[in-house]
Amino acid sequence: MGVGAMAFGQEAFRVNVVQPEHAKVVVTPAVPEDGMVPAGTVLHVKVSDIEPGWVFDSGYYLAMGKAVRWPVNIEFMEPEFDVEVTGNIMSLGASIMEAERAEGYTVIQDIVYAQPGKKPLKYDAFIPDGAKNLPGIVIIHGGGWASNTEDIMRGLARELIKGGKYVVFSIDYRWINNGDGDATPNTMTDLVDDCYGAILHIQKHAKEYGLNRRKIAVTGDSAGGHLSALVLDAVERVGKKGFVPTYMPKGMWMCRARHWLKGIKAAAPSYGVFDAKSLAGFIQNLPEDEMTAVVPMDNVPDVKKRAVPQFLTLGTLDRTVGREPMEEYVELLKSKGQRVEYVLIDGASHAFFDWKPDQRTKDTFAKYGVPYAKQMQEFFDSVFYK
Repeated sequence: MGVGAMAFGQEAFRVNVVQPEHAKVVVTPAVPEDGMVPAGTVLHVKVSDIEPGWVFDSGYYLAMGKAVRWPVNIEFMEPEFDVEVTGNIMSLGASIMEAERAEGYTVIQDIVYAQPGKKPLKYDAFIPDGAKNLPGIVIIHGGGWASNTEDIMRGLARELIKGGKYVVFSIDYRWINNGDGDATPNTMTDLVDDCYGAILHIQKHAKEYGLNRRKIAVTGDSAGGHLSALVLDAVERVGKKGFVPTYMPKGMWMCRARHWLKGIKAAAPSYGVFDAKSLAGFIQNLPEDEMTAVVPMDNVPDVKKRAVPQFLTLGTLDRTVGREPMEEYVELLKSKGQRVEYVLIDGASHAFFDWKPDQRTKDTFAKYGVPYAKQMQEFFDSVFYK
């Protein structure tokens, strides 16, 4: 049955069900031909009839219009999910991908490592078949420190796991200020604490994942580029008037946690920000010592103290991250004796490592994300597989 006739004066929104290629989306109650559905209706969405050679990637809905302050794009990692009708224009659908993208590994989703506020903090683990004592790569998503989740980096995770040489993790963290609905605004320091906490949780469970906890690389794009560079550069600040990981293994002293985190051996910060000026709007309310702590350029160690090899990428058409401050960070790394590879990518703009259901994002990822993920993996190979 459909949603039925609307009561007189009841507000209704238009719902568009987008049928994907290679599968079918079934909505209950059925959306009427005119697409108008009463506000507040809960629609049950099921993705079925997936053709051979194809697998489920995600379900999604997009809402926009006067009923929402900005476009809302939400993904679901299970083929059945519920959506409440709340937006003027609403699209429901599913992303279907080639089966070969899901072969050779297992995904464990939504592993909760801490809950310091309203939002449970979680990560996804991508584990190669037969994994044993492998190096790991931890991905930290971007989104201006205030949007997205670990799901947006699953395309990159699928690329980095190719060859079965790494266990890959994609982590989430608190959004800055009040984005998660927490009464007390979250600071940049809190977000860094979350990243260190996620890595400690991953290291604690290393044997379950087939991971060598002493061999960890980090990567991330945009805001995640900043965070991935910082968690490598600033390990010495953990517990020393700097960072307190959101998760700590039971009974572990801070000095021991810091020792474990020195297992972070390399980073690939993609189109991130690394200087105080670029970060000013996000750190201006921090005490001076905390401001210094969250700026990668203020924390790069000399190679004689600790090696922090890094692989950096930036698109020539990126209008979000400036080329000059990016290259200042590269030169600083060199001045400290650190190994750095910097790749300027002709024609690429911002966020080419992201993965979303829309075809434009997927095409961008195929053009830039796939080949440069391969280069990134080759860089990590040179660190862990000499």
